[in-house]
Amino acid sequence: MILYLHGSTEKGSDLAIVRRNGLPAFLEKTKAFPFVVISPQLPLERERWDPQEMKGLLDVVLPGLRVDRARMYLTGLSLGGNGVWAAAISYPDLFAAIAPVAGWGDASKAGVLKNLPIWVFHGAKDTNVLPEESASMVDAIRKSGGRPHFTLYPDLEHDCWTVTYENLKLYAWFLKHRRLNTSPSSMNAAHVRQ
Repeated sequence: MILYLHGSTEKGSDLAIVRRNGLPAFLEKTKAFPFVVISPQLPLERERWDPQEMKGLLDVVLPGLRVDRARMYLTGLSLGGNGVWAAAISYPDLFAAIAPVAGWGDASKAGVLKNLPIWVFHGAKDTNVLPEESASMVDAIRKSGGRPHFTLYPDLEHDCWTVTYENLKLYAWFLKHRRLNTSPSSMNAAHVRQ
């Protein structure tokens, strides 16, 4: 299962808008995809993705889906990339791997992610969310002993997500990772570090 978080231009109440960019846009062009994809939409008035709300959404929808709980992944672009970082920091044991794209996070809390498989993507010419935002998260995780992958596209601006989500290597990489601890307690507890 992949939980996908869209960017700020897809906020609203029309789910068709979510299909304009990122993973949902890629899904419109592909026939076979080995994942269940959950793509919620953030209301216009909301500034950011809320990790507790994302967890609550999963608590509601997962019982009705045939999903391997050890193979749940999280990705998102721009504002959604920020949501990926926030959710992973709040629930570092929930997802088997994460892939934030052109996002930003709180590097002071990134140490909790040292054991989580992470692949970060950013355009080197991005002026909306500076690439240093992703680099600071990667550096903080590495200083804590983690080993995140970082793809910095030298010629891309903010939209580095089109090439990222069209790269089948991302999905093969996701499938290489499984969560080892899938007990109910590990899925229900928030691990936010102040």
